[in-house]
Amino acid sequence: MSLTISQTVGARRSQQVLERLHTNPPNIWYDGKQIKDPASHPHFRNGVQSLAALYDFQWANPQCLYQSPTSGDKVSRTFMIPNTVEELKSVTAAMKMRADTNFGMMGRMPDYLNRAMAGYASGAAYLGQDDPRLGKNAKNYYEYLRENDLSMTHTLITPQANRAVGTAQQADPYLAARVKEETKDGLVIRGCRMLATLPIADEIMVFPSTLLKNVPEDAPYAFGFSIPTNTPGLKFLVRESFDYGHSHYDHPLSSRYEELDSVVMFDDVFVPWDRVMLYRDVDRCNSAYGRTGALAGMAHQVAVKNLAKTEFLVGLTSLLANSIGIESFQHIQEKLSEVWVNMETVRAFLRVAEEDAALDEYGMMRPSWDPLDACRNLYPRLYPRMVEILQQMGASGLVAMPTEADVRGPMAEEIRRYFQGARVEAHDRIPLFRLAWDTCLSAFASRQVLYERFFFGDPVRMAGALVASHDRTKYMDRVRAFLEKSKNDVN
Repeated sequence: MSLTISQTVGARRSQQVLERLHTNPPNIWYDGKQIKDPASHPHFRNGVQSLAALYDFQWANPQCLYQSPTSGDKVSRTFMIPNTVEELKSVTAAMKMRADTNFGMMGRMPDYLNRAMAGYASGAAYLGQDDPRLGKNAKNYYEYLRENDLSMTHTLITPQANRAVGTAQQADPYLAARVKEETKDGLVIRGCRMLATLPIADEIMVFPSTLLKNVPEDAPYAFGFSIPTNTPGLKFLVRESFDYGHSHYDHPLSSRYEELDSVVMFDDVFVPWDRVMLYRDVDRCNSAYGRTGALAGMAHQVAVKNLAKTEFLVGLTSLLANSIGIESFQHIQEKLSEVWVNMETVRAFLRVAEEDAALDEYGMMRPSWDPLDACRNLYPRLYPRMVEILQQMGASGLVAMPTEADVRGPMAEEIRRYFQGARVEAHDRIPLFRLAWDTCLSAFASRQVLYERFFFGDPVRMAGALVASHDRTKYMDRVRAFLEKSKNDVN
């Protein structure tokens, strides 16, 4: 488990991803059984194939790769630590190309945590301010990920047991994952964390959320480390899959992009010291995301993902309206315009974040935080509303679509006649409406809505953090100055 980059592979291809998963499977439990080979399991294999396809995509699109500054190999551009605005924009472009392959429906594609680790590595001096070994570990680990093109999941939050008290005040001190023992070789972790999306990843980042209190009781819960997902004692209990084994025709999204979510259990898991990047420093754990640039990197990727997702919804709602001839109705035009405005709003946030980027104290070109913070606070409200718009536009047509078996069965002629649209034949309208259904009504669709609502955490707490962290004094001063002028002006 110790880090080594002596034998690197550079940017991987799909076959290498599948081979690694086959030889090093995580300890995944699903429906009461341990899953030995996720790549062949009926509820996992399609998601595995979609993940693996991202690695072939980067080779088919060379702009998604760049030359490693250490090995000289081609590596994924999503790992780049940009030093110029042009380099930052090249990262955006690579992430957008990859997000477009799945319409932004894969919220935990590797790009997300690749950007996090780029931020941690760039800001390693902050992690190692009191203990230089921790900063060195972050740099070494980032390089290990980049040179081997590994995928990551992560887990941040503690189980929902007693939300009225903090982590250290739970009835069971090992309910939340904590340090059980410290040895000369590393840490022993016992307890539980939620919620790790993409449990088929190669590595898991176990970092704190920003909810720890600076009290001695919280110190055992204050740590940040990353380990392989097949580490002994590490278990992933996976929720019911929303890929029910139906065809791409019937379930076009859920049969491809189901990432799965899991609760992570640590049964005395050993973590070597060279995998540890934060330890027993509550203040540093709470501030590491923002200070290092990891949070800006993650928010940058999420804005790109949100743009891809909203562009998809613009296309889908427009096609649906056109197919059944409802685009001339004013209330439909209002709905279509709302989705379009959302798309341009997200695009504007992303553009400003790039154009106003600046070198941070560690020399990384960091995207401007304010527009990214605005975007991550706004999108949890935009996405559910766009899903509602799609439901309102499709109405009963969304629940009346025949299946692939129906279309190819004895009733094919009746279906061809009765399911035609204003501008499309039945064989085009049915797949379109099934795609809309899988976007706004299926189990997969409902999970996407919940996911977007809570992507960065509780929206109310996020709003409070936004108000607390953004200085509004200059805007208040403008109003004060006007009021003062009004008092003194004589008509």
